[in-house]
Amino acid sequence: MTTSINLALVSRNRRTSMNSFDTEVSPRMTSGRITIYDVAERAGVSISTVSLAINAPHRVREDTRRRVIAAAGALGYRSGATTNGANAGVRVAVAAPFSSYPSYFRRFAGMLADVRNTAVELTVHDLDSAAAAASPLLDALPARRGVDGLIVMGVPLGSAALRASRDAAMPLVFVDVQRAKTSRRDVPTVLVDDREGGRLVGAHLSSQGHTRAVFLHEPQASGAYISAGMLRAAGLTESVDVVDAPVPSDRALVETLESTLRGRGAPTAVVANHDDLASRACRVLAAIGVRVPDDVAVVGFDDGPLAAGLDLTTVAQPFEETGRAALGLVLSEISGASRSVRRIVLQPSLVIRRSA
Repeated sequence: MTTSINLALVSRNRRTSMNSFDTEVSPRMTSGRITIYDVAERAGVSISTVSLAINAPHRVREDTRRRVIAAAGALGYRSGATTNGANAGVRVAVAAPFSSYPSYFRRFAGMLADVRNTAVELTVHDLDSAAAAASPLLDALPARRGVDGLIVMGVPLGSAALRASRDAAMPLVFVDVQRAKTSRRDVPTVLVDDREGGRLVGAHLSSQGHTRAVFLHEPQASGAYISAGMLRAAGLTESVDVVDAPVPSDRALVETLESTLRGRGAPTAVVANHDDLASRACRVLAAIGVRVPDDVAVVGFDDGPLAAGLDLTTVAQPFEETGRAALGLVLSEISGASRSVRRIVLQPSLVIRRSA
């Protein structure tokens, strides 16, 4: 069951600010539909810049993009919108396995930064993790009536949900979602290049003399989608031999590390699918007398306070930027603007610390 929390991300004095805004509207707005010209006028940029900021946010300076998104949100710029509709604001639902993976909060934080002091409202829906589900494809839209657009992170939609979004003309954007079989509907998508992240780790470990690594990750029960872990492991194998190690529990983690790190030719590096799993691996290694990094190197993924506190080598992902890019795409879909950009792939970077 999805949990809906309306964050009502409008300014605290929304009623006052909207009333004062009413005196600032252009002549075009008072006579009907809000257009791209109104957004450009309010943001102080050209209409081509507005189009780029909405459709190709990675090609526009951050301060300019923020002005455009703020103007679009404040005006309620979307296809078919009227002056009254503008005052109602734009509502975007954001669905992700927040409880399972805190990293999705960081993506969401990027969206929060861009809607601050605008009339854009974000509604959060907490989803179950796709990794543990035998049938992870969602066949019902995780959004309620009154929502103008939907961003789904980390969990793929099934054919029924995709058809429902199409039939309802629901603007939809994916983040960190790749289905094993491409849908007929070209859904705008924002990704981080996870395979490149694996390549970065493999190349670094190889340069340090490591030839074999164990890759720790949650078991994936379904092959209906391509997970980040699958791509990271694939990138890793380009430079080192990889022992695939799904670990469904802490007990399995202990058993896996005790068995795989023993004997001749055992891996000399441990790569975890995320920093939390890497931190748990470090605790297990300390308990069984394996020194990091003297005996075994440890690498994680994500990069945040946990990795910094553990002095953990990890792959930094531009989480906040993925959130901002997704918000730009869904506002573009809502507005009915040009659809020249359908896929944004952002690059990770390797942060080298003491653990590897």
